[in-house]
Amino acid sequence: MTAAAPVPAPATLTARALLLDMDGTLVCSDAVVERVWRRWAERHGLDPDEALKVVHGRQGYASMAVLLPDRPMEQNHAENRELLAEETADVDGVVPVPGAPAFLAALTSLPHALVTSADAALAAARMGAAGLPMPAVRVTAECVGASKPDPEGFLKGAAELGFAPEDCVVFEDSEAGIAAGRAAGMRVVGVGPRAAAFAPDVHVADLTRIRVEAEPDGTIRLRTAP
Repeated sequence: MTAAAPVPAPATLTARALLLDMDGTLVCSDAVVERVWRRWAERHGLDPDEALKVVHGRQGYASMAVLLPDRPMEQNHAENRELLAEETADVDGVVPVPGAPAFLAALTSLPHALVTSADAALAAARMGAAGLPMPAVRVTAECVGASKPDPEGFLKGAAELGFAPEDCVVFEDSEAGIAAGRAAGMRVVGVGPRAAAFAPDVHVADLTRIRVEAEPDGTIRLRTAP
């Protein structure tokens, strides 16, 4: 008989602001990512399955630099622009992560920002396709000089909201994103099956497992359910 997987214990975190990744965290876009990056990997003679282990969470040029380490970075940036156009035009299968609409609704009057490796056009396309409201504060690819796992994006998001890194909680799904949040000095809630392997501070299967409570002093209390 196979032993049952352990059930995560309920947890509580408090924060002053939340920083939210998009792909895999709020929006399920894996179908598009797989289509586009499988084609790219095959064009370059790479194993698509191995390539897909790298691409989640990073900007495209940074993924290319890992997968084709000897190629000039100028080529990576040029090809990344082509891939961004492909991804922006393809929203077939883009849907909200379970619980994302209610989660974002609960944050309407609370400090939060989108911090994504997508550019502004791709972020708008995917959030729109998933029927999710775009946060007023957002840090997209154009806003940073370094891709996740560099912490720049999360640090910029915290600064724009006016909070110290230690007062922020990051929501992420990928290895690169979780590493970026940790490097920024923030606590991380890992969302979805991919996140579980990378030791976030708290892990949830999806956003139906999070309850957001606003305290009178402005603190945001996050309660998780197994």
